[in-house]
Amino acid sequence: MSAGPKGKSLGGRRGAHLALTDLVTEEVPPPRTLSGIGELDRVLGGGLVPASAVLVGGDPGIGKSTLLLQAAAQFARAGLKTFYVSGEEASAQVRMRAQRLGLAKAPVKLATATALRDILTTLEAERPDLVIIDSIQTMWSDIVEAAPGSVSQVRAAAHELTSFAKRTGTSVILVGHVTKDGQIAGPRVVEHMVDCVLYFEGERGHQFRILRSVKNRFGPADEIGVFEMTGGGLAEVANPSALFLSGRGTPAPGSVVFSGIEGTRPLLVELQALVAPTPHAQPRRAVVGWDGARLAMILAVLEARCGIPFAGLDVYLNVAGGLKISEPAADLAVAAALLSAREDTALPANTVVFGEISLSGALRPVGQTENRLKEAQKLGFTAAITPSGGKTGGDSGLKLTRMGDLTAFVGDIFGAG
Repeated sequence: MSAGPKGKSLGGRRGAHLALTDLVTEEVPPPRTLSGIGELDRVLGGGLVPASAVLVGGDPGIGKSTLLLQAAAQFARAGLKTFYVSGEEASAQVRMRAQRLGLAKAPVKLATATALRDILTTLEAERPDLVIIDSIQTMWSDIVEAAPGSVSQVRAAAHELTSFAKRTGTSVILVGHVTKDGQIAGPRVVEHMVDCVLYFEGERGHQFRILRSVKNRFGPADEIGVFEMTGGGLAEVANPSALFLSGRGTPAPGSVVFSGIEGTRPLLVELQALVAPTPHAQPRRAVVGWDGARLAMILAVLEARCGIPFAGLDVYLNVAGGLKISEPAADLAVAAALLSAREDTALPANTVVFGEISLSGALRPVGQTENRLKEAQKLGFTAAITPSGGKTGGDSGLKLTRMGDLTAFVGDIFGAG
């Protein structure tokens, strides 16, 4: 039997014997603390779990510090001993923000520091229930010979803070900056260290902000919380569908309402398309809020299966409100918006559209059809265009138009194909 290479084995010293359990052992669900901010609690999976490590990423200026300062105040009022450690702003700046948000009297302890050893020494002595580190890129450890913000420093700081959380039962929330590609700056290993990874999304020109869970060991991933940026901070949006459709007037060519699912909640959003002759040899394909490669696929299927060419035409597609959509269920709504814009024909009023398009031109049913239809009915829609074969549950109260393939859809709705 091989003993392994010399100098690389663990040696003769014996370790501790691990406690083993079987899979039927019942564990008590971890206790959670509600912040009182319903959208944040939803994304966390039902509240903050003790000894958990949460990473919150987002573009600079998107509102991460504002949201977490509001959350710190709420958790402190709920009885948690809460510390806020800022490595980017002076304490006077944080206090000014707290006064602007009306949080100056919240029982939150504030510190400004970047030395990891000092922070951990303080936390070991004080033993708070929650500590917020803003941001992980500014922390530095004196045992790592690298500049603050480097990969080595970020990894070391995240490891030490996560270990502290697991060892002491303190919940730790880390703020992380986002690079130009939209990834949290630093190594992806930081995302593996923590229990929950949240992304704060939103367009600078829109007042909406989306807090999206991309990893959560204590709840569903891909859950979203919707906030509105106001003069008094971030306000939660209880009915985001109504807000995303609030600016929609009379149905116009190229405008289609898509009933989607974000995490566990149904969400209605407007898709807008514009098709215009191009003066250039290479037509433009511009997409905001959706996958550009999937748009190219939809255009190819429309041309190959339905005989509707888009050559010589610029195509612009936009998801209203700054939301980003990734699910394939939006295929049919995108195709409807493109055809509506190309034919200069508006879809019937109060109609929602959803369904997946295959490369053969067939329409495939999507999951949670019943929830999508219920959300549409709740907001006053009276009709829906869906793929045939989807499970609608009971009577949705909507007039359903079921389509088997894209050719039938084009012929019935637009009288072409």
